[in-house]
Amino acid sequence: MAKKNQFETDVIHAGYKPSDHLGSLVPPIFQTSSYTFPSAEEGERRFAGESNGHIYSRLGNPTVTALEERMAVLEEGGAALAFASGMGAVSATLFHLTNTGDHILCSDGIYGCTFGLLQLMKKKYDIDHDLIVMDSEETVRAAIRDNTKVIYIETPINPTMKLVDLEMIVSIAKERGIRVVVDNTFCSPYLQRPLSLGCDYVVHSATKYIGGHGDVVAGIVVGADKEEIAEMGVTMRKDIGGIMSPLDAWLLLRGLKTLAVRLDRHCENAEKIADKLKAHPKVGRMLYPGDPDFPQYELAKRQMKLPGGMISFEVKGSKEDAQAILNRVKLIRLAVSLGDTETLIQHPATMTHSVVPEGEREKMGISDTLIRMSVGLEAWEDIWEDLKQALDGI
Repeated sequence: MAKKNQFETDVIHAGYKPSDHLGSLVPPIFQTSSYTFPSAEEGERRFAGESNGHIYSRLGNPTVTALEERMAVLEEGGAALAFASGMGAVSATLFHLTNTGDHILCSDGIYGCTFGLLQLMKKKYDIDHDLIVMDSEETVRAAIRDNTKVIYIETPINPTMKLVDLEMIVSIAKERGIRVVVDNTFCSPYLQRPLSLGCDYVVHSATKYIGGHGDVVAGIVVGADKEEIAEMGVTMRKDIGGIMSPLDAWLLLRGLKTLAVRLDRHCENAEKIADKLKAHPKVGRMLYPGDPDFPQYELAKRQMKLPGGMISFEVKGSKEDAQAILNRVKLIRLAVSLGDTETLIQHPATMTHSVVPEGEREKMGISDTLIRMSVGLEAWEDIWEDLKQALDGI
């Protein structure tokens, strides 16, 4: 048996052999739409699925394949599919696993566009869903219906940072033959690998920590079962479209090489900023899995390698006070997204989760004074100096 490499090695080397590409140290960008066949017979074999050669880049591309193979290794899965956006990966996975009349059980508090997708699935395709607090076996079991086909989880949840105990969910789901899908965007495979805990699918907005530099929009799904991923590739990607471009795949392969060292710094900076925020008189509730007072601190230590680079906090005051802080920052960038080298700050209630009705936002714990921050790679002292002057000014 071949020696298994450490994560920090696989993130650089997995899925690519220079000897297969004229010795090129870096994976080439195969910027082509079509591929020539050496013979008519070989073309027939490829279309019949009897040969693995390439046909057309909507079906597959060598640069994209290199990324997929690397992500499958990093997430400890069977295979991966790359999509043009994170929502492309989420929608393909949920539509692949459900049919009209089915039910999806979701963790309370999910990304605004995922919430919008669930509403669309209910309205147009009669695929129902429930959003629940998954804090106990009893709660989860009580919410499962006979037609529940998927349990969909964000952990940590965006933007409230709540965690879901994945081992608990898997134990319940396996009893009922329900598939477990985890949005692992906030952690990346460096901090959390849900498939190793028994989950069936992992989805990523690869725009975030996977890319890490704010220059690509992309999504990835990794499945435990290689054959199921292959089927999804035919139905949800080939026929509907939405494959990632070769350039985007190349940018992600480049970004992945520094994932481990970047996240170490993200987490180190976030811990320091969280300590400062917790002591500031203008800050009320602070939501950060690495805080010993965080309600699920012990679960975070068990389930995640490190607490992550995301912090949410509530301002003592009004919505206008929260917005004033965003308007006062100078070094910190007022922008959505996360996982970039730059520190980013935003107001979920009026930005990423504005599509969610106010009543639902309140149930999720998304108040008008909640601010979400993606802590970047700058010197933490500079990040705090900017954030402190913004807080002091309200």
